[in-house]
Amino acid sequence: MKVYFIGSGPGDPELMTRKAERLLKGSRICVYAGSLLSPGVVEMIPEGAEKYDSAKLDLEGLVAVYRDAFKRDMDVVRLHSGDLSLYSAIGEQMEELDKLGIDYEVVPGVSSFQAAAAAIRRELTSPEISQTVVLTRMPGETPVGKGDDIRKLAETKATLCIFLSIHKIDELAATLAGFYGASCPAAVIYRASWPDQRIIEGNLADIADKVKVASIAKTAMIIVGWALGPLSARSKLYDGEFSHGYRKGSVE
Repeated sequence: MKVYFIGSGPGDPELMTRKAERLLKGSRICVYAGSLLSPGVVEMIPEGAEKYDSAKLDLEGLVAVYRDAFKRDMDVVRLHSGDLSLYSAIGEQMEELDKLGIDYEVVPGVSSFQAAAAAIRRELTSPEISQTVVLTRMPGETPVGKGDDIRKLAETKATLCIFLSIHKIDELAATLAGFYGASCPAAVIYRASWPDQRIIEGNLADIADKVKVASIAKTAMIIVGWALGPLSARSKLYDGEFSHGYRKGSVE
């Protein structure tokens, strides 16, 4: 028996990995994040499978499902949104499975920050502007670490992908404007890759007002950084005058 932790991707079923799709379609027991998954992904759970919405379960409830499946020697698909390496809380689940001696596997998925970048058709890195991307969130019910203060991160001038923070867009934009400048590009992507995806683009001076007008209050990614603006330089990768290990200027 094994528990498969699966990252279902940002919402579009076609952005799931082939492995995730195979495991989900073959599942007999599935625990899924009902409030966070698009209907298209939920519809892939087999009709005859035992289904448990994790929104109705605490950690003890989740472990009870795993323990019962272990007794019956039945695999469990634990379906999360996005990618499991970010804000998924799988660590505490795996810790409990270790105590019970239950085997598990982690299957990665496409993250919402990647789907958001694709939606606005931008690279998050830009030559001579920013080669660093920071994935973070504002403090809320779950506190952040001492080194994760948004001001400290803003000092790097990296491209910021900010999860779970749209409800603090006023505070966030005002704070970041002091480091990036009020004219720094900013984008908010609501439900990236879902059928009802919405994109709000602007700068740190106006993005908060635009978000309010659009009545977006949850399920949105915030991206901030000068990499979202016009290119100021081109990459050396395709520069004809630049030679690298895979292009020596001649064929041998």
